Amino acid sequence: MEKQKQEIITVQGTVIRVVKHGKEDYVSLTDLARQKNPRDPKDVVKNWMRTRNTIRFLALWEQLNNPRFKGVEIDPLLYESGDHAFTLSPSRWVELTDAIGIYVKASRGGGTFAHVDIALEFASWISSEFKLYLMSEFKRLKTDEQQRLSLEWSLQRTLAKINYRIHTDAIKEQIIPPKVTRAQATAIYASEADLLNVALFGKTAEQWRSENPDASGNIRDGATLEQLIVLSNLESINALLIRQSLPQGERLVQLNAAAITQLTSLLGDKRIMRLNAGEKG
Repeated sequence: MEKQKQEIITVQGTVIRVVKHGKEDYVSLTDLARQKNPRDPKDVVKNWMRTRNTIRFLALWEQLNNPRFKGVEIDPLLYESGDHAFTLSPSRWVELTDAIGIYVKASRGGGTFAHVDIALEFASWISSEFKLYLMSEFKRLKTDEQQRLSLEWSLQRTLAKINYRIHTDAIKEQIIPPKVTRAQATAIYASEADLLNVALFGKTAEQWRSENPDASGNIRDGATLEQLIVLSNLESINALLIRQSLPQGERLVQLNAAAITQLTSLLGDKRIMRLNAGEKG
């Protein structure tokens, strides 16, 4: 399983984990429950989940966000919730309904995690004051995250501009013959740009457009931050290889190898497949 990105916030002295689950933020209900019962937080979560109001809230959230939700399963739970002996654990809820708003992590440092919408509802059940402090800390966390991403993006754009200039200067000095037309020069620049596209994305810009006829922008507009970082590095590497007078085919092999190595290092994913020169995406 892919390692989850984890952040920590502190609310009224309680340390709370916030993780990325897919693209959404999930908060540890186990950590939140320690505000009410530090010794047995699991019992706090179960007591909250056994109430009819909670079951109805969870069911509505799933209906709005989860097309696979088994809504038919909630009727028996609502009926049973009137019994004093009724209990409902997070794992049972997920098993019965295919819920995605809550999940249980059983490994060390695990616990019950819930989408931030659900976590705020749980915090409100614990204490209105606690919920307000949680909202404040979560907003601060997201603000810090956006500022960090903005700084990273600005830095990357600056590096990309520098490397782009180095790359185009090398093409101009080493590849473009004197007194060519503007159209001829543009064609050579485009060819070298596609060399980088194939090395990194496994396809040319034209191939990408053919596969994505309805998409706006180009092949690079949808790139991840990691891919843009590697692309910037490839421009510098290609400029060096051009100055060494290496043929385009040899440069493609070296650029592809560099792209794989750098992405593997950035993403920590050993499953990245090699894109052979000439392979179609």
